[in-house]
Amino acid sequence: MAIPKHKLRAAKAEATEAWLGARSLPESGAWARAAREAAVERARAVTLPGKRDEYWKYTDPTALTADAPAAAAVLEIADETAVFEAIDRVRLVFVDGVFDAAASDDPALAGVEIERLAEAGARDIHWAKDIYGVLEARGQEPVERPLAAYNTAFAEDGVLIRATGKAAKPVSLIYTRRDESADAMLHHVIRVDAGAELTVLENGPAAARFSQVMEVDIADGGRFHHVRAQGRDHERRAATHLFARLGRESVCKSFTLCANGALTRNEAVIWLEGEKGTAHIAGAALGDGAFHGDDTVFINHKAPECESRQVYKKVLRGGAKGVFQGKILVDQAAQLTDGYQISQSLLFDERSQFLAKPELEIYADDVQCSHGSTSGEIDPEHLFYMRARGIAQHEAEALLVLAFIAEAIEEIEDETLAEDIRTRLAGWLERHKG
Repeated sequence: MAIPKHKLRAAKAEATEAWLGARSLPESGAWARAAREAAVERARAVTLPGKRDEYWKYTDPTALTADAPAAAAVLEIADETAVFEAIDRVRLVFVDGVFDAAASDDPALAGVEIERLAEAGARDIHWAKDIYGVLEARGQEPVERPLAAYNTAFAEDGVLIRATGKAAKPVSLIYTRRDESADAMLHHVIRVDAGAELTVLENGPAAARFSQVMEVDIADGGRFHHVRAQGRDHERRAATHLFARLGRESVCKSFTLCANGALTRNEAVIWLEGEKGTAHIAGAALGDGAFHGDDTVFINHKAPECESRQVYKKVLRGGAKGVFQGKILVDQAAQLTDGYQISQSLLFDERSQFLAKPELEIYADDVQCSHGSTSGEIDPEHLFYMRARGIAQHEAEALLVLAFIAEAIEEIEDETLAEDIRTRLAGWLERHKG
């Protein structure tokens, strides 16, 4: 017999109170304390996510909301060059969710303002007041995102970055871990001023359980590039959120490579608020065995002549599971919108699954919007053609997989970064051949 909805809600509220009661807010100055207290109230109102929630029906959030994370073995990698290692960048290192100044570069080398949340949050006033928790709070509609609210309330560290011009180098956030039971929360706030440009890179295992929120405010004519690599950490459980607000003629491009990991949920919420804004959100996921990769994306066109793209490709084998939930919402004022959404999977066996929920909601009458979702196996004719020309089975499969994922990688504007991602993909396919 089904449990009545009011009893389910009461049970979730009770569990939420217990979860909140077991934690205390970090010591903060006036602006951060107010934001954290408001986030606690949001968290209390929306309650912990559950498998019966509409946007969690494909992903069980239990591991993300448990009192303590399951232990995850720390994987030592000595036979491979680290991702982005060949890129001239400013490295900011976090160990088990805490900034490690000794292992990091001088932040001033990036040519932008960079501060730690742990330090800036102790002040009574800061420019981040207008962004920290503000975009996350807005992102609770039309879909509740409780894990983001919990992060705003309890994250103790992260970076606050303000670009007033074109950054001299990419800012590279590197997440490492030593503790098999590390439970880390990081919250980043980024402001790209009018006409400024910034590239942020992310990579590393971070923690056994990792919660991250990135709030990005892009002013008129600003450009923000984001490339993230999540991989080589087979037992990782993570929930990340990207919230971005775009001004007139501004650009936001984000790409995520997710390889391995027991459970990864990446959410993105984008608002195109100025005319002729551009938002491209893309991802490639490669899973083998006990892998669950969930990409949940919401793009809201609120101004005319804006362009958005959602491009997601997943390669799954050994019983791996991929999820894509993507929505384009076009407000009545957003005439001449150009919205594109594609989600596709390549399945290597019958045990693997791809679950997709593409959505369009359009209130303007002069738009060009499309979405599509497909799932299938490698084309046997293509494979035969390559085998007939002397290419080994695993090499032929790898080439076809790279061709399949190519559309997502093309969303990376910097070709050097794109080539580095292709190298990581080729390495994963080599390790998982056969």
